[in-house]
Amino acid sequence: MAGQYLRGALIEFTESFPIPVPNVILFQYNPETMTHTWTPAKTGGVSAPGQSPSNPLAISGPPEESFSFNLAMDAGDTIADGSAVTAGLATVSGVYPRIAALEMLLFPTAPPGGGLIGSVSSALGLGGSAPPATSVPASQLPTVLFVWGPGRIAPVRVTTLTITEKIYDGTLLIPTHAEAQISLKVLTPPELQYVDGPLGTLANAAASYTAGLREALAIANLANSVESIIGMLPV
Repeated sequence: MAGQYLRGALIEFTESFPIPVPNVILFQYNPETMTHTWTPAKTGGVSAPGQSPSNPLAISGPPEESFSFNLAMDAGDTIADGSAVTAGLATVSGVYPRIAALEMLLFPTAPPGGGLIGSVSSALGLGGSAPPATSVPASQLPTVLFVWGPGRIAPVRVTTLTITEKIYDGTLLIPTHAEAQISLKVLTPPELQYVDGPLGTLANAAASYTAGLREALAIANLANSVESIIGMLPV
């Protein structure tokens, strides 16, 4: 059943006192296929006339990494196999709670101390003092971790989300079966510097862990490379 295998997940973190509270979106079914795309960073460019040739291998930064996959959601299996709480929620709401949780990954959140109430109060100068000269804090997308087993724990942002609702409840017209097409962009080290506080520490730790594991597995592949290359080179 659903609890007998390791499931992927998207974990959203939002600032909350005293610690960040995660919103865990477990995959009801793991996707059967996944597209993992690497895009090299831009090269150094073409030299102007009269200048020394630029290094054709020079790049502006690390490569960009992304994932894309489809998720299936079905309320019937949740009602049949879930706990009393989850089955009851699926009965009255279908798969809409899962859809709503995925949709919220695209909505910006105000920074700590910002928010609508604080911004309006500052603009009006409540309390008798003059409005401060600082600008209203900008909102930003929530920090999300893409967890795909112990080998891939990456800080990401959702770049595209397409929901296809396929079956509805005949009485309330709530979606009972749907598919989500999701694209994720992995945050690079230069981008991670904009994630502050304990969330930034967690995101950087996840990125360092996955990068270190990737390097270790690449080194492990050297054993195959040495054996395979014998006889292939002319020297």
